Amino acid sequence: MKDLKSIFERLKTNEEIARRFHTVETKILSILNFVDLFETLLTSIMKEFKVPYVWLSLIKNSELTNLLQSQESSDILKERLNLINRNTFIKLVGNNTKPILANKNLKPYFKFFPKTRKYLIKSIAVVPIFLDGEIVGSLNQADISPSRFQPGLDTSLLEHLAVKVSLCLSNVAAHEKLRLLANRDPLTGLFNRRVMEDILKREFARAIRYKKSLSVIFIDLDDFKNVNDTYGHDQGDDLLKYVAEQLIKMSREIDVVARFAGDEFVVILPETSSENAENLMSRFVLYLSKHPLKKGKISIAAAISFGVASTEDKSIKDPLQLLKKADKKLYRLKKQKVSNRRYLQEVHN
Repeated sequence: MKDLKSIFERLKTNEEIARRFHTVETKILSILNFVDLFETLLTSIMKEFKVPYVWLSLIKNSELTNLLQSQESSDILKERLNLINRNTFIKLVGNNTKPILANKNLKPYFKFFPKTRKYLIKSIAVVPIFLDGEIVGSLNQADISPSRFQPGLDTSLLEHLAVKVSLCLSNVAAHEKLRLLANRDPLTGLFNRRVMEDILKREFARAIRYKKSLSVIFIDLDDFKNVNDTYGHDQGDDLLKYVAEQLIKMSREIDVVARFAGDEFVVILPETSSENAENLMSRFVLYLSKHPLKKGKISIAAAISFGVASTEDKSIKDPLQLLKKADKKLYRLKKQKVSNRRYLQEVHN
Protein backbone atom coordinates (compact mmCIF):
# COMPACT_ATOMS: atom_id res chain seq x y z
CA MET A 1 0.00 0.00 0.00
CA LYS A 2 2.84 2.37 0.88
CA ASP A 3 4.48 1.72 -2.52
CA LEU A 4 1.16 2.31 -4.29
CA LYS A 5 0.59 5.51 -2.34
CA SER A 6 4.09 6.80 -3.18
CA ILE A 7 3.50 6.02 -6.87
CA PHE A 8 0.26 8.01 -6.85
CA GLU A 9 2.00 10.88 -5.08
CA ARG A 10 4.79 10.84 -7.64
CA LEU A 11 2.28 10.80 -10.51
CA LYS A 12 0.41 13.68 -8.94
CA THR A 13 3.65 15.63 -8.55
CA ASN A 14 4.63 14.92 -12.16
CA GLU A 15 1.22 16.04 -13.38
CA GLU A 16 1.57 19.29 -11.45
CA ILE A 17 5.05 19.89 -12.89
CA ALA A 18 3.77 19.17 -16.40
CA ARG A 19 0.87 21.60 -15.83
CA ARG A 20 3.29 24.32 -14.81
CA PHE A 21 5.46 23.74 -17.87
CA HIS A 22 2.31 23.92 -20.00
CA THR A 23 1.44 27.26 -18.35
CA VAL A 24 4.86 28.66 -19.23
CA GLU A 25 4.64 27.38 -22.81
CA THR A 26 1.15 28.82 -23.30
CA LYS A 27 2.33 32.25 -22.19
CA ILE A 28 5.23 32.42 -24.66
CA LEU A 29 3.75 30.83 -27.79
CA SER A 30 1.89 33.89 -29.10
CA ILE A 31 4.58 36.52 -28.37
CA LEU A 32 6.18 38.16 -31.41
CA ASN A 33 9.07 40.22 -30.02
CA PHE A 34 12.21 39.13 -28.22
CA VAL A 35 12.02 41.41 -25.19
CA ASP A 36 8.50 40.31 -24.22
CA LEU A 37 9.33 36.68 -25.02
CA PHE A 38 12.39 36.59 -22.77
CA GLU A 39 10.81 38.61 -19.98
CA THR A 40 7.72 36.38 -19.93
CA LEU A 41 9.81 33.21 -20.09
CA LEU A 42 12.09 34.18 -17.20
CA THR A 43 9.43 35.58 -14.89
CA SER A 44 7.01 32.69 -15.58
CA ILE A 45 9.59 30.04 -14.71
CA MET A 46 10.49 31.85 -11.49
CA LYS A 47 6.83 32.20 -10.54
CA GLU A 48 5.60 28.73 -11.51
CA PHE A 49 8.54 26.71 -10.19
CA LYS A 50 9.86 28.99 -7.44
CA VAL A 51 13.35 28.87 -8.93
CA PRO A 52 15.44 31.63 -7.30
CA TYR A 53 17.78 32.17 -10.26
CA VAL A 54 16.66 32.09 -13.90
CA TRP A 55 18.57 33.86 -16.67
CA LEU A 56 19.70 33.64 -20.29
CA SER A 57 23.15 33.24 -21.78
CA LEU A 58 23.29 34.20 -25.46
CA ILE A 59 26.24 33.77 -27.79
CA LYS A 60 27.71 37.07 -28.95
CA ASN A 61 27.39 38.07 -32.61
CA SER A 62 24.86 35.36 -33.37
CA GLU A 63 21.83 36.09 -35.52
CA LEU A 64 19.74 36.16 -32.36
CA THR A 65 21.84 38.78 -30.53
CA ASN A 66 22.07 40.90 -33.68
CA LEU A 67 18.28 40.93 -33.93
CA LEU A 68 17.90 41.52 -30.19
CA GLN A 69 20.19 44.56 -30.32
CA SER A 70 17.79 46.20 -32.77
CA GLN A 71 15.24 46.44 -29.96
CA GLU A 72 15.21 48.55 -26.83
CA SER A 73 16.31 46.59 -23.78
CA SER A 74 14.49 46.34 -20.46
CA ASP A 75 15.44 46.31 -16.79
CA ILE A 76 14.71 42.59 -16.54
CA LEU A 77 16.94 41.72 -19.50
CA LYS A 78 19.73 43.98 -18.25
CA GLU A 79 19.75 41.99 -15.02
CA ARG A 80 19.18 38.50 -16.41
CA LEU A 81 20.90 38.39 -19.78
CA ASN A 82 24.53 37.47 -20.30
CA LEU A 83 26.30 37.74 -23.65
CA ILE A 84 29.03 35.13 -23.85
CA ASN A 85 31.79 34.39 -26.36
CA ARG A 86 31.05 31.44 -28.61
CA ASN A 87 34.27 29.63 -27.73
CA THR A 88 33.60 29.95 -23.99
CA PHE A 89 30.05 28.70 -24.44
CA ILE A 90 30.97 25.73 -26.64
CA LYS A 91 33.80 24.77 -24.30
CA LEU A 92 31.26 24.33 -21.48
CA VAL A 93 28.24 23.06 -23.40
CA GLY A 94 29.77 21.51 -26.50
CA ASN A 95 27.22 20.55 -29.14
CA ASN A 96 24.98 19.10 -26.48
CA THR A 97 21.28 19.37 -27.33
CA LYS A 98 20.12 18.02 -23.98
CA PRO A 99 20.00 19.92 -20.67
CA ILE A 100 23.10 19.77 -18.48
CA LEU A 101 22.57 19.24 -14.75
CA ALA A 102 25.36 19.87 -12.28
CA ASN A 103 25.82 20.23 -8.51
CA LYS A 104 29.59 19.84 -8.25
CA ASN A 105 32.53 21.78 -9.68
CA LEU A 106 30.23 24.69 -10.55
CA LYS A 107 32.91 27.35 -10.91
CA PRO A 108 33.20 27.04 -14.74
CA TYR A 109 29.48 27.84 -15.00
CA PHE A 110 30.01 31.18 -13.24
CA LYS A 111 30.99 32.49 -16.69
CA PHE A 112 27.31 32.10 -17.61
CA PHE A 113 26.22 34.59 -14.93
CA PRO A 114 25.06 38.09 -15.96
CA LYS A 115 27.91 40.55 -15.45
CA THR A 116 26.16 42.40 -12.63
CA ARG A 117 25.10 39.30 -10.71
CA LYS A 118 26.84 36.83 -8.38
CA TYR A 119 24.53 33.94 -7.61
CA LEU A 120 25.04 31.71 -4.57
CA ILE A 121 24.18 28.37 -6.13
CA LYS A 122 24.62 24.70 -5.30
CA SER A 123 23.07 23.23 -8.47
CA ILE A 124 22.39 24.39 -12.01
CA ALA A 125 20.46 23.37 -15.13
CA VAL A 126 21.79 24.63 -18.46
CA VAL A 127 19.24 24.15 -21.25
CA PRO A 128 20.61 24.79 -24.78
CA ILE A 129 18.32 26.79 -27.07
CA PHE A 130 18.44 26.93 -30.84
CA LEU A 131 17.44 29.24 -33.67
CA ASP A 132 16.72 27.45 -36.94
CA GLY A 133 18.91 24.54 -35.90
CA GLU A 134 21.90 26.60 -34.73
CA ILE A 135 22.75 26.78 -31.04
CA VAL A 136 22.44 30.41 -29.89
CA GLY A 137 22.65 30.15 -26.10
CA SER A 138 21.01 28.61 -23.07
CA LEU A 139 18.19 29.03 -20.60
CA ASN A 140 19.74 28.66 -17.16
CA GLN A 141 18.16 27.79 -13.81
CA ALA A 142 19.98 27.50 -10.50
CA ASP A 143 19.19 26.89 -6.86
CA ILE A 144 20.83 27.01 -3.44
CA SER A 145 19.77 23.37 -3.02
CA PRO A 146 22.28 20.83 -4.41
CA SER A 147 19.45 18.35 -5.07
CA ARG A 148 17.28 20.70 -7.18
CA PHE A 149 19.21 20.08 -10.40
CA GLN A 150 21.34 17.09 -9.48
CA PRO A 151 22.61 14.90 -12.32
CA GLY A 152 20.46 11.88 -13.11
CA LEU A 153 17.10 13.62 -12.79
CA ASP A 154 14.59 13.31 -15.64
CA THR A 155 15.07 16.26 -18.00
CA SER A 156 12.36 15.39 -20.55
CA LEU A 157 10.15 18.35 -19.60
CA LEU A 158 13.11 20.73 -19.79
CA GLU A 159 13.89 19.32 -23.23
CA HIS A 160 10.28 19.84 -24.27
CA LEU A 161 10.40 23.44 -23.03
CA ALA A 162 13.65 24.03 -24.96
CA VAL A 163 11.94 22.84 -28.16
CA LYS A 164 9.03 25.25 -27.57
CA VAL A 165 11.41 28.13 -26.82
CA SER A 166 13.38 27.38 -29.99
CA LEU A 167 10.15 27.36 -32.03
CA CYS A 168 9.18 30.69 -30.49
CA LEU A 169 12.61 32.10 -31.35
CA SER A 170 12.15 31.11 -34.99
CA ASN A 171 8.71 32.74 -35.12
CA VAL A 172 9.92 35.94 -33.45
CA ALA A 173 13.06 36.07 -35.64
CA ALA A 174 10.97 35.83 -38.80
CA HIS A 175 8.67 38.59 -37.51
CA GLU A 176 11.60 40.80 -36.49
CA LYS A 177 13.28 40.42 -39.88
CA LEU A 178 10.11 41.68 -41.55
CA ARG A 179 9.96 44.56 -39.07
CA LEU A 180 13.59 45.45 -39.73
CA LEU A 181 12.99 45.48 -43.47
CA ALA A 182 10.27 48.05 -42.88
CA ASN A 183 12.28 50.16 -40.42
CA ARG A 184 15.88 49.82 -41.54
CA ASP A 185 17.95 50.81 -44.52
CA PRO A 186 18.90 47.49 -46.19
CA LEU A 187 22.46 48.56 -47.05
CA THR A 188 23.71 50.10 -43.80
CA GLY A 189 21.25 48.63 -41.28
CA LEU A 190 20.57 52.14 -39.95
CA PHE A 191 17.07 53.48 -39.34
CA ASN A 192 15.45 54.68 -42.54
CA ARG A 193 14.12 58.17 -43.15
CA ARG A 194 10.54 57.39 -42.13
CA VAL A 195 11.54 55.97 -38.75
CA MET A 196 14.03 58.80 -38.21
CA GLU A 197 11.30 61.40 -38.75
CA ASP A 198 9.03 59.65 -36.23
CA ILE A 199 11.84 59.53 -33.65
CA LEU A 200 12.69 63.19 -34.28
CA LYS A 201 9.07 64.21 -33.58
CA ARG A 202 9.13 62.27 -30.32
CA GLU A 203 12.49 63.64 -29.18
CA PHE A 204 11.57 67.20 -30.17
CA ALA A 205 8.39 67.04 -28.08
CA ARG A 206 10.36 65.60 -25.15
CA ALA A 207 13.06 68.29 -25.40
CA ILE A 208 10.46 71.08 -25.38
CA ARG A 209 8.49 69.52 -22.54
CA TYR A 210 11.48 69.02 -20.24
CA LYS A 211 13.41 72.06 -21.49
CA LYS A 212 16.38 69.99 -22.63
CA SER A 213 18.66 70.63 -25.61
CA LEU A 214 18.17 68.48 -28.70
CA SER A 215 20.66 68.64 -31.55
CA VAL A 216 20.43 67.25 -35.06
CA ILE A 217 23.35 66.69 -37.42
CA PHE A 218 22.86 66.46 -41.17
CA ILE A 219 25.80 64.72 -42.87
CA ASP A 220 26.75 64.35 -46.52
CA LEU A 221 29.76 62.61 -48.07
CA ASP A 222 32.03 64.83 -50.16
CA ASP A 223 32.65 63.79 -53.77
CA PHE A 224 30.79 60.52 -53.35
CA LYS A 225 30.03 60.39 -57.08
CA ASN A 226 33.77 60.46 -57.73
CA VAL A 227 34.19 57.42 -55.44
CA ASN A 228 31.61 55.49 -57.46
CA ASP A 229 33.15 56.59 -60.77
CA THR A 230 36.71 55.75 -59.66
CA TYR A 231 36.26 52.55 -57.66
CA GLY A 232 32.83 51.25 -58.68
CA HIS A 233 29.43 51.19 -56.98
CA ASP A 234 30.29 48.17 -54.81
CA GLN A 235 33.14 50.10 -53.25
CA GLY A 236 30.85 53.10 -52.91
CA ASP A 237 28.39 50.92 -50.99
CA ASP A 238 31.23 49.70 -48.78
CA LEU A 239 32.17 53.31 -48.01
CA LEU A 240 28.58 54.11 -47.00
CA LYS A 241 28.54 51.09 -44.70
CA TYR A 242 31.92 52.09 -43.27
CA VAL A 243 30.74 55.62 -42.44
CA ALA A 244 27.55 54.22 -40.90
CA GLU A 245 29.55 51.82 -38.71
CA GLN A 246 31.84 54.58 -37.47
CA LEU A 247 28.90 56.87 -36.71
CA ILE A 248 27.35 54.11 -34.59
CA LYS A 249 30.63 53.52 -32.75
CA MET A 250 31.03 57.20 -31.88
CA SER A 251 27.41 57.64 -30.77
CA ARG A 252 25.80 56.96 -27.41
CA GLU A 253 23.04 54.44 -26.83
CA ILE A 254 20.46 57.22 -26.63
CA ASP A 255 21.55 58.75 -29.95
CA VAL A 256 19.84 57.83 -33.21
CA VAL A 257 21.75 57.38 -36.46
CA ALA A 258 19.76 57.14 -39.70
CA ARG A 259 20.37 57.04 -43.42
CA PHE A 260 18.39 59.92 -44.90
CA ALA A 261 18.94 59.22 -48.60
CA GLY A 262 21.82 58.35 -50.93
CA ASP A 263 25.01 59.48 -49.21
CA GLU A 264 23.18 61.56 -46.58
CA PHE A 265 22.92 60.66 -42.89
CA VAL A 266 21.12 62.20 -39.92
CA VAL A 267 22.16 61.91 -36.27
CA ILE A 268 19.70 62.82 -33.51
CA LEU A 269 21.37 63.74 -30.21
CA PRO A 270 19.02 64.04 -27.21
CA GLU A 271 20.15 66.24 -24.30
CA THR A 272 23.04 67.59 -26.37
CA SER A 273 24.00 71.19 -27.02
CA SER A 274 24.99 72.42 -30.47
CA GLU A 275 28.53 72.95 -29.18
CA ASN A 276 28.84 69.33 -28.06
CA ALA A 277 27.35 68.15 -31.36
CA GLU A 278 29.95 70.23 -33.25
CA ASN A 279 32.72 68.75 -31.09
CA LEU A 280 31.48 65.23 -31.84
CA MET A 281 31.59 65.87 -35.57
CA SER A 282 35.04 67.48 -35.35
CA ARG A 283 36.30 64.25 -33.77
CA PHE A 284 34.48 62.22 -36.42
CA VAL A 285 35.98 64.22 -39.30
CA LEU A 286 39.44 63.81 -37.77
CA TYR A 287 38.92 60.06 -37.34
CA LEU A 288 37.87 59.60 -40.96
CA SER A 289 40.87 61.58 -42.19
CA LYS A 290 43.22 59.29 -40.28
CA HIS A 291 41.38 56.03 -40.98
CA PRO A 292 40.41 55.61 -44.64
CA LEU A 293 38.46 52.53 -45.69
CA LYS A 294 40.90 49.72 -46.55
CA LYS A 295 39.89 47.37 -49.38
CA GLY A 296 42.83 45.14 -50.15
CA LYS A 297 45.52 47.43 -51.55
CA ILE A 298 43.04 50.27 -52.03
CA SER A 299 42.48 53.06 -49.49
CA ILE A 300 39.30 55.09 -49.94
CA ALA A 301 39.17 58.35 -48.02
CA ALA A 302 35.84 59.31 -46.50
CA ALA A 303 35.40 63.06 -46.31
CA ILE A 304 32.16 64.58 -45.05
CA SER A 305 30.36 67.87 -44.64
CA PHE A 306 27.84 68.45 -41.89
CA GLY A 307 25.38 70.93 -40.47
CA VAL A 308 24.20 71.17 -36.85
CA ALA A 309 20.93 72.60 -35.58
CA SER A 310 19.63 72.68 -32.02
CA THR A 311 16.52 73.54 -30.03
CA GLU A 312 18.72 76.18 -28.39
CA ASP A 313 17.77 78.22 -31.47
CA LYS A 314 14.45 79.71 -30.30
CA SER A 315 13.38 80.46 -33.89
CA ILE A 316 12.91 76.71 -34.42
CA LYS A 317 9.31 75.78 -33.64
CA ASP A 318 8.95 72.21 -34.90
CA PRO A 319 11.08 69.14 -35.76
CA LEU A 320 10.88 69.75 -39.51
CA GLN A 321 12.39 73.22 -39.03
CA LEU A 322 15.17 71.68 -36.94
CA LEU A 323 16.03 69.23 -39.71
CA LYS A 324 15.85 71.90 -42.42
CA LYS A 325 18.11 74.24 -40.44
CA ALA A 326 20.78 71.51 -40.16
CA ASP A 327 20.38 70.81 -43.89
CA LYS A 328 20.84 74.49 -44.77
CA LYS A 329 24.04 74.69 -42.71
CA LEU A 330 25.30 71.55 -44.45
CA TYR A 331 24.53 73.06 -47.86
CA ARG A 332 26.35 76.30 -47.01
CA LEU A 333 29.43 74.35 -45.90
CA LYS A 334 29.47 72.24 -49.07
CA LYS A 335 29.05 75.34 -51.22
CA GLN A 336 31.94 76.98 -49.39
CA LYS A 337 34.13 73.90 -49.92
CA VAL A 338 33.36 73.90 -53.66
CA SER A 339 34.19 77.60 -53.88
CA ASN A 340 37.47 77.10 -52.03
CA ARG A 341 38.37 74.19 -54.29
CA ARG A 342 37.70 76.21 -57.44
CA TYR A 343 39.73 79.11 -56.09
CA LEU A 344 42.71 76.84 -55.34
CA GLN A 345 42.47 75.31 -58.82
CA GLU A 346 42.46 78.76 -60.42
CA VAL A 347 45.46 79.84 -58.37
CA HIS A 348 47.29 76.64 -59.25
CA ASN A 349 46.56 77.07 -62.95
